[in-house]
This record gives sequence, C-alpha cells and structure tokens, in this order.
Amino acid sequence: MDRWIDMYVEGLRDLSDMIMYFPLSLPEEKEMNLDYILERATTRFFPVYEKALKAHGQDFLVGNRLSWADVQLLEVILMAEEFQPSVLSGFPLLQEFKTRISHMPAMNKFLQPGSQRKPPLEEASMETVKNIFKFQHGLFLKNMAAIVAEY
Repeated sequence: MDRWIDMYVEGLRDLSDMIMYFPLSLPEEKEMNLDYILERATTRFFPVYEKALKAHGQDFLVGNRLSWADVQLLEVILMAEEFQPSVLSGFPLLQEFKTRISHMPAMNKFLQPGSQRKPPLEEASMETVKNIFKFQHGLFLKNMAAIVAEY
C-alpha cells in the first residue's frame, strides 16, 4: 500500500513543480507555460487519477482512509484551479474527491482564510524574492524545462 502512495505522490510532484515554478516564467513565456501546465494537467495527470479513483472504487486513492497521496492530490487540484477554475470540468470523480476531502474537518479548517495554507505568489512577492536572493535580472523558468538564472 505504501508503494502506491509513494507512486501517486511522485507523479503529482511533477505537476506540482510546474505549477510552483510558473511565477518564475519569463514574462514573454507566461502564457505559453500556463497553456502547457493546463494541457498536461488535463491530458496526462488528471486522467490517471480519475482512472485510479474509478478502479479503486473507494473514497480515497489508496485503501479506505486518508493518505498523503490524497492530501497531495487535493493540493495540486486546488493549485490548478487557481489558474483555471474549470480545470476539473471533464473529471467528475476528481470533482467529487475534491469536495469530499476538502469537507473533512481538518482539511476544511486548513482551507479557510487565515489558515497556514499559502496563497499563490503575487508579482510584488516575486520582486521581494528576487531582492532577497539578489537576482539582478531574475530567475526564470524557460519553456517549463530549464531554470535560467541571470546574476
């Protein structure tokens, strides 16, 4: 069972990384990178988890109780929805999963405003990051593949 949890979490890490690095995109590549993230989410990642929920037939990805894989999947869903609220429109089981997990008392509390969950980075926050790390020209994600740092 732990093997499945690890496998699901590692798969989600790829999409999560793309989403987290998105604010570092070169300005001229932001739209292209956002399209790439959403395309990958809806054609590669979410279909796998939709299929897993269907095949498992339970409320959770693995077993019959909440696991790290479920928490990670919810977080990635929420992150993707911050880009495009309708990203789950073709995934009814993921929609049900999101609703079910986010209404669990501890998760619901964590998702409330003022909790420890961090909102997406705003442009002003990115400027602060660049200043803290003394990037003169910035740190950018280029074509969702390579990080280019200009000092």
